[in-house]
Amino acid sequence: MRLVFALIALLPLIACGPIPRAQAERECLQRARLAEHPRGELGVGLGSGGRRDVFGEITFSNDYLQGKDPSQVYRNCVVQRSGEMPSRPFTSIPASHY
Repeated sequence: MRLVFALIALLPLIACGPIPRAQAERECLQRARLAEHPRGELGVGLGSGGRRDVFGEITFSNDYLQGKDPSQVYRNCVVQRSGEMPSRPFTSIPASHY
């Protein structure tokens, strides 16, 4: 019975373990991308009866505000999540993969 309780108590720690490097690279790519510069969109719409709509959104990260190097952000994130170095540097990932 104690073994069962001990295993249940360890479950949260198991969830914090490393993830596969490829998965970490995919997850960290967005973070590094936001460290480069803010992202956003702006839209203007015109509806029937002359109704106008304007909307916008801007996303930026603390890494960007702190002036961190996106390559370093990517590398640190991958190592932290997977325990391994990235398979290739951030600068070699084509923009189309963003």
